[in-house]
Amino acid sequence: MKSHKKSRYSQLIEDIFFQKYKDGDTKICFQRVDLETTAEKLNIKLPKNLGDVIYSFKFRASLPSSIVAKASKDKEWIIKNIGRAKYTFELVTEARILPDKMMFAIKIPNATPSIVEKYALDDEQALLTKLRYNRLLDIFTGVTCYSLQNHLRTTVPGIGQVETDEIYVGVDKLGRQFIFPIQAKGGTDEIGIVQIEQDIRLCEHKYPELICRAIAAQFIDSNKISIFEFIMQNGEVKKMSERHYELVSSADISDKELAQYNQL
Repeated sequence: MKSHKKSRYSQLIEDIFFQKYKDGDTKICFQRVDLETTAEKLNIKLPKNLGDVIYSFKFRASLPSSIVAKASKDKEWIIKNIGRAKYTFELVTEARILPDKMMFAIKIPNATPSIVEKYALDDEQALLTKLRYNRLLDIFTGVTCYSLQNHLRTTVPGIGQVETDEIYVGVDKLGRQFIFPIQAKGGTDEIGIVQIEQDIRLCEHKYPELICRAIAAQFIDSNKISIFEFIMQNGEVKKMSERHYELVSSADISDKELAQYNQL
């Protein structure tokens, strides 16, 4: 994000926070209209898409240091949707999910068609494509999975409009049926717990008969991908598992590596 935009957004979100903050607060509610009134007060030109201000602080930019300083020990502020055009600043234990740098990468024969490899970018669509062609969700979950819908946008009670990058359904050897909401992050975007929680709430609302397993994936580099699974525990998003996969030519997987995988 460009620096002038970051500064403009920071001024807006900082002013809104301190209009409403009182010492000891753990939740601070505000509405989209507050962006308009605050922009007018600060003489700031708003973007055409007001939602980009909120999206920025959810997934791209850090909140201003003055807001960060008001977090209690071992807590971070996040912004959550709580209804149509309604939001809250909320204190949580973790705000962003980053790949574990200590995690080893499992080599997988790359099944991505060469023409796709040639023209694929490093954005979320490229990541979703590689997940699909290489059946990485099946490998990660141990469930036979099928893509149901790309970019599902819907409304969830108590949250408002949400969008999930892709939805998979799946069935296991016992006949149990699953719903997998997928968040894919490429480029500089990071996985935020807000989006994971929204995915879980979406599945509870629209697919209550299916077992929800919330998944996120992120490029580490163009052919190395981290995949995470999450659950809700005591009202907070928790990471259940993480694996890293490296897509390589089958000739690049040695007998020694195969022997190592046999012992996992």
